[in-house]
Amino acid sequence: MNPASDPRGCDDLPPRARRYDAAGTRSALLGAAALRFARYGYDRSSVRDIAKDAGVDAALVYRYFGSKEALFDAVSTSTGLYEPLRHLPLDEVSAWICDVVSMGPTEEEAPHPLLTKLRSSSREETVGKLREDVTEVFSQGFARRLEGEDAELRAELLAAWLMGITLLRLAIRSPALAAAPDDTLLRFLRAGIDPLLDADCPGRGGEDR
Repeated sequence: MNPASDPRGCDDLPPRARRYDAAGTRSALLGAAALRFARYGYDRSSVRDIAKDAGVDAALVYRYFGSKEALFDAVSTSTGLYEPLRHLPLDEVSAWICDVVSMGPTEEEAPHPLLTKLRSSSREETVGKLREDVTEVFSQGFARRLEGEDAELRAELLAAWLMGITLLRLAIRSPALAAAPDDTLLRFLRAGIDPLLDADCPGRGGEDR
């Protein structure tokens, strides 16, 4: 099933951008593969379906990665799921997070990345790796795409939304989040996330206090 077109919710969203440069194509494929491998596993995830999810031709999988196995290896890193944040238009980030939160695998289908790290034997090593991942993807990478003040803080708050909501809804399955319809969830996600992406968000810096 294609998360971007699932009828359960988010189907009223604008279509995702399909014109990528080379880096954007690679990023789109990594993001689509991370979601599909997590939800369906390696054997049930075809190159054609991954390419369809990313909105590109299947031949590009082989051009950029060489094989399905190589693509799987590339997304097996802890930051693979967040690849779309490198190139996804900012006005589509809330909808993308809705896809992740709505269509991502439950804990029974695939362990949540955060829980997987926390279950490692060394707490100090685990916390350090989590910090590195957040710094690389959000504090540095995504923050560079944000205009205005407090870009690093806003990027890390986005990380907190994404990691916390997926953990509660998909792994812990807290009652209200697990049961929330996708359209309702998206409405609240946008209310919390869109201001973090907007450089002119009212209230930052104390203007409206």
